[in-house]
Amino acid sequence: METQQSAERKVIVFQIENEEYAIPVKQVGSIEKSMTITRVPKVPNYVKGVINLRGVVTPVIDLRSRFGIEEKVMDEESRIIIVYLNEIEVGFIVDAANDVIDIPEGKIEPVQEVINAVNEDYIEGVAHLEQRLLILLDIEKILKHEKVEELVEG
Repeated sequence: METQQSAERKVIVFQIENEEYAIPVKQVGSIEKSMTITRVPKVPNYVKGVINLRGVVTPVIDLRSRFGIEEKVMDEESRIIIVYLNEIEVGFIVDAANDVIDIPEGKIEPVQEVINAVNEDYIEGVAHLEQRLLILLDIEKILKHEKVEELVEG
């Protein structure tokens, strides 16, 4: 195994449609299978509701819907990735959670215009790894944009 001069970033890789996305492992609390989501009135359509996860009421956002991709019914492959940012806990519905990998910092590039799957505001960068193109999401920007604080605080 070759040694890397640059640092590596450990990420969870997940799938939405035909794209692979990545978020830092350090911001992920758990990856859950499909569970009952309780609808909440007067929230945007991409907020699917809340779940009771080990006694904690957690808002759930459907990333397909948020990114403007056609919604699909959750299936055996679907996962809810529980992410943390400061004191906020939120679930992201994704099509599948693929793996955990280390990305060398040197492989991460700024956002390019060719990526149109997601609003560029949510993207931190992209990483080319062999035959894979990973889109690195910025959780802080997604959650700030979603005003999740208001959902969590009621």
